Amino acid sequence: MRRKTAVGRNALKGAIAGAVATWVLDRVTTYMYEHEAGPEREREDRARAGRTAYESAAERVARLLGRELSQEERQRLGVAIHWFLGIGAGVAYGVYGRNVPTFRRAGGGGFGTAFWAAVDEGMVTLLGLTPPPKAFPWQTHARGLAGHLAYGVAAEQTLRVLDAVA
Repeated sequence: MRRKTAVGRNALKGAIAGAVATWVLDRVTTYMYEHEAGPEREREDRARAGRTAYESAAERVARLLGRELSQEERQRLGVAIHWFLGIGAGVAYGVYGRNVPTFRRAGGGGFGTAFWAAVDEGMVTLLGLTPPPKAFPWQTHARGLAGHLAYGVAAEQTLRVLDAVA
């Protein structure tokens, strides 16, 4: 019974850490996007047809359900998917990932880097949610890496605080 309690506690801490980390990632990447040079931003926007990978995922889910989404619905569902993934990754990190020394390196930056490589640079293309990485300027990849480094550090530091108080 103790094992189940520990897993549940770590999952809850991970969910909190994932939410904090997603918020931090959003602040970092939004700031960087808003300060990006025009031509690079235009190239990125063209490559993704003005949609985030999460909005593309929202459209796919809606199609599977036989629904068509308005732009506002697509954006809202895309944001929900983004937060679900961020919180879910926090749960996985809180329960399992902290046992991987490489993930904890650089105060959680190892986890953030792995998350970026697996999701931003891999899964979204494999799932057909975005074009391949080479379609985007290097600034897009750098922003994603910076955001996910911030995510990993925020997740690890939040978990450390939660471990200290609970």
